[in-house]
Amino acid sequence: MNTPEWLKPGIYGAVIGAVFVGVVGFSWGGWVTGGTSNDRAVAMSRNDVVASMVPVCLDMARSDPARADKLATIRATSTYQRRDALMTVGWATVPGTDAPDRDIAEACLKQLDL
Repeated sequence: MNTPEWLKPGIYGAVIGAVFVGVVGFSWGGWVTGGTSNDRAVAMSRNDVVASMVPVCLDMARSDPARADKLATIRATSTYQRRDALMTVGWATVPGTDAPDRDIAEACLKQLDL
């Protein structure tokens, strides 16, 4: 079988070009795999849910009759344990759930005037 003289360099060029485009695309072009895009989507949706639940936490804190005592308890704890104290007082427990959420407690703690 006679192959044209240009076929071998053409195939090499196509393979090298495809590898180059793939490397550039994934390195600088912003291309990601399906797993990475799924991980990013899950993280973004989790952040949005937490952000939407912070007003609920703040409303629970404002309407709590024992607000002053609970705020005093939270203020009395050390800075790195305040999230756990907020979870203990119950303001980070979303209505309809049984357990408090750590991410909501952290975001709510930033919004509270301590």
